[in-house]
Amino acid sequence: MTVITSVHQQIGRIDLMQKFDFHIHRDFKHAYTEMLGNPAIHEIEIGMQHLITIDSAALGMLVLLRERAAEMNKSISLVNPTGYVCKLLEVANFDKLFQLKNAR
Repeated sequence: MTVITSVHQQIGRIDLMQKFDFHIHRDFKHAYTEMLGNPAIHEIEIGMQHLITIDSAALGMLVLLRERAAEMNKSISLVNPTGYVCKLLEVANFDKLFQLKNAR
């Protein structure tokens, strides 16, 4: 499984494994749709510590999530991006669109 979800208090978390690309768009959309629909969740964290690659389709999915979350007054954080993933997020200026937590 490449998408693992959990909820702790008012924070929903989606942990992504290995590759974040178009192939997991259905699983990712299903995970964040449930969290956006949950009124108890105020923030969604995207766990990236286990990612080794991310592509342009994934960047688009994150932007779409950000737009939908803003409509529902929920915040999005990208957590623990490392190596290549962190560098790509910075080059794409995602550090200006999202809060990056523990970026390395």
